[in-house]
This record gives sequence, C-alpha cells and structure tokens, in this order.
Amino acid sequence: MARRLLILGSTGSIGTQALDIVGRSDDLELVGLSAERSWEPLVEQAVAHGVARIALADPDAGARAAEAWTGGEVLVGAEGLVRLVLESGADLVLNALVGSAGLGPTVATLGEGIDLALANKESLVVGGELVMQLAEATGAQIIPVDSEHSALHQLLEGQRAGTVDKLVLTASGGPFRGRSRAQLAEVTVEEALDHPTWAMGGKITIDSATLMNKGLEVIEAHHLFGTPYERIDVVVHPQSIVHSYVQLCDGATLAHLGHPDMRVPISYALHHPERVEVPLRALDLAEVGALTFEPVDTEAFPCLPLARQAAATGGTAPCILNAANEVAVHAFLSGRLGFLGIPAVIEETLAILPPEPVRAFESLYEADRRAREIAGGLVAVRA
Repeated sequence: MARRLLILGSTGSIGTQALDIVGRSDDLELVGLSAERSWEPLVEQAVAHGVARIALADPDAGARAAEAWTGGEVLVGAEGLVRLVLESGADLVLNALVGSAGLGPTVATLGEGIDLALANKESLVVGGELVMQLAEATGAQIIPVDSEHSALHQLLEGQRAGTVDKLVLTASGGPFRGRSRAQLAEVTVEEALDHPTWAMGGKITIDSATLMNKGLEVIEAHHLFGTPYERIDVVVHPQSIVHSYVQLCDGATLAHLGHPDMRVPISYALHHPERVEVPLRALDLAEVGALTFEPVDTEAFPCLPLARQAAATGGTAPCILNAANEVAVHAFLSGRLGFLGIPAVIEETLAILPPEPVRAFESLYEADRRAREIAGGLVAVRA
C-alpha cells in the first residue's frame, strides 16, 4: 500500500528534489503540497502530480492561486497550512519550510501522531523540548532530512544506549573558509551565496556561510538524539564526503560517506525503514583522492559559539537566537546589513532580551515576536 505523503515547502530546493524522488517511486502517493508565496510553480506541481489540495502561507499569493486554478482547493495562511496537515489523511509529512514558520506545521503533524520527515531544523531549535515530548506522547516518528542528521540517524540505529561517546557534525566551511574576521568585513551577498558544494535556498546558504547552520544543527542533534551538548562536536571538512561520524566507547569511529546530493537523505526519510535506489554515481574514494579536516575558526565565525551559548542557556534563548538570525540574514540579503553585522545583531539581541523558561508553545511565539522587534531595531540603527 502506498504511503500518503504531504510536502510542505514543495517549491524550494528540498521540496523539488523530494518530488523527483516521488516521481520515481510506486510506494509514495502525494496528498498535498504547500509553498510560502510561489503560487505559480506550486499550481504547476499540483497539476503535474495530480494533487487536489494546496496551501499558500501568503494570503495574496493564495488569492491569486485560487483565481487561476480551478482544479482543486487552495488553503491560505498559517491556519491553511495546519488544516492541510490535519485534513490531508497523510501518513507522512515532509516539512521543508524555511525558518520558524515550520514550527506550527511540525506541532500539528506530531500532535496527530503523523510521522514527520523533518528538513525544517528551526522546529527543533525553537521548540525542541516540547516538540520531542509531543512526538513521544503520540508515538510519531521524526526522521531527519538534513544530510548530517540523516547520517547520524543511520549510524546510531542499532547502537545500544551508553555506547556512543561523541557525535561529530561535519561542515564544508562555506565559501569563506580560511578567511580571517577582518577579511569578512566587506564580503558581498553574491560571494556569500556562492556555496562550494551544496545548492540551497538563500537563507540556508547564508547560514552556511556564517556557520550558523552548524550551530542550529548542534541544537537539532541534541534534541533528536538526546545527546548532551558537550558530546556534540563540529569539524570542517571541505569535500563534504563524510556527512557526520560517531565515536564509540571502544575506540571505534563510524562515519557516513557519500557524494553531496540531498536526494540521498530525502529518499532515506521518505522510505524509512526501507531503502530504495537513487540514481547517483557510486562513491569512488580513489577518485576523490583525499579527505581533509580542520577545526572551526570561531573568531572568524562567531555564530557557532553564539548558538552553543544559547543552547547551554536553554529556555527561550535558542528561540531568540533563531529569530534574530532570521531578521539579520534577511537584512544582509536585502543589502541593509554587512556580513559581520549578522553575528553582531544576534549577540546584541541575546544580551537585550533575557531568556525565560519554556512552559508552552505560546511562550516561544512571544519570545520570537519580541526578538524580531529588537533585532529589527538593531538593524535599523546600523543601516
């Protein structure tokens, strides 16, 4: 019987690659698609894949889609996304939304006991403890889609409790690897978007350039795998062949290797626990020749230590970190903030807004709102 799949964020990089996998699979049935505001490609996807229900987070885009497309139903806004989750009859939801907008659909999915293929790391950065508690309460599985967390998920399957000493996430180093802090002061948006190994959307590509992506991934790994922060490391690996590795109590180290192609972790998440063929050339290590590793330069890339600091503080601090980062990255992409202004705005926001305990999702939404206001004001002062 086919697994009924709902894809949130289907017009983005992860979503379009997921549709490629669905097109090659007989055991995945699409029951819904969503996008933020790209209504024309979303409608094209719905027509091509025979989907009768779509959702658009942006109301204007939703209205235009409803006008142009009479072949199905268009749901609108944050409520429309949640309705799509609740009413689609999905067995599996792929959450490939960007930013904290992914938290609501994650909560709706797990609350219904629906399995979640998670590409939206912010769901766990912002609401990690509550999200994991919800999954445990309903019995829903969370299968990570990030290449690093997919690697760890595969490496940890079958390992007994207490045998894993350390999780190590690998980072490509982004386009500015090897540059000093002073050399980063004048980098352009175009340079920051020129990632050496991965093709991703703007927000994630800038997070990779600042290494905030790794900071968010450390927090995500902590929640996904129940591992203390002091036992999660990051190492720079420019070739992006080793996606992550684990160190075991007996001195063994297990690594997950492969070409940098997101279809591999997406396919793993959508078909888990089965594996299916992905049209990808096999890894030839002799052809690769050399794999190199180096420590992170935390002086040039302060976003990683800022994320670790927020993670250690706990409560709403990771939520504040994430909101300030989203505001700062958007300001950088639109030319209103310099590259080094991104960590500066994040650090100042964390200093201004004291973290509070997380008692309910409402406290997260309030912390997110306040952090955005503060970060926005800090950007305006710097502009």
